[in-house]
Amino acid sequence: MSGEIIVSAFYKFVAIDDIDALRSELLAHCLELEMLGSILIAPEGINGTISGSRQSTNDLFGWLRSDDRFYDLATKESFTDDPPFKRMKVRRKNEIVTLRQDVDPTAVVGTYVDPADWNEVISDPEVLVIDTRNVEEISVGTFTGAVDPKTEAFSEFADWVDENLDPETHTKVAMFCTGGIRCEKASSYMLDKGFPEVLHLNGGILNYLEKVPATESMWEGECFVFDERVTVDHDLQAGDYELCRGCRRVLAEGDKLSPEFEDGVSCPACFGGLTPEKMESLRERHRQQRAAEARGERHVGQVLD
Repeated sequence: MSGEIIVSAFYKFVAIDDIDALRSELLAHCLELEMLGSILIAPEGINGTISGSRQSTNDLFGWLRSDDRFYDLATKESFTDDPPFKRMKVRRKNEIVTLRQDVDPTAVVGTYVDPADWNEVISDPEVLVIDTRNVEEISVGTFTGAVDPKTEAFSEFADWVDENLDPETHTKVAMFCTGGIRCEKASSYMLDKGFPEVLHLNGGILNYLEKVPATESMWEGECFVFDERVTVDHDLQAGDYELCRGCRRVLAEGDKLSPEFEDGVSCPACFGGLTPEKMESLRERHRQQRAAEARGERHVGQVLD
């Protein structure tokens, strides 16, 4: 195991009616413990990915689990040598994952499939396997034989189901996503629509990569993550992809060979749409970030909104 920084992904669907008080307390604890990352709080629950030392991580989740609503809060951990976040954000949202449908995963949800049983499920020719993530995430890695709905955002998933799937035809569906949260809502929606059997990967891709040996894996490629690592490989170590700082698209090595790529500024996808003023602004930001890194500085900012 390499890396001294613990990266923890977590979520829980649970009613929260004191959002403002909780987010203020949570931000204060995170800053005190020098945690970095992003946490969303909504009336339906909590969702976040944060990073810090082992002691800070244990202290924060110990505090969270002392709240009866989060006593069984599960986390998925990975490790890195470099800080995967630049600041600490705690935000209030309408949903912790945006589907824009009236579903309640605490009332009805699909059948969880443990990572050890996932290969058998998705190898069944009678099972329709669906990747619920967006097209860019899928482009860097997915499971063998999975359907790509070609959505740009999860909020489009329900429309894709309505337009492409039929409960009488697709009687057994298995879904997966990064950490499991999108499948909670997706499975709840599909069950409400009458699909008879809906399965989903417990803990998502990250749990599968942690639990299933690479020699037995049916995962192809890398897994997109929502932090500065961009992607992780099968060992949950930082992968080979980067982000364009101009448009936030995922960049493969080949993209960086283009004359339209400029580190910290542009890539082939956004080069033509950036004004000279915007490009110079991005260059200046990049220069400042590099200068701060050279000085060994780390900005532990806070966001509470």
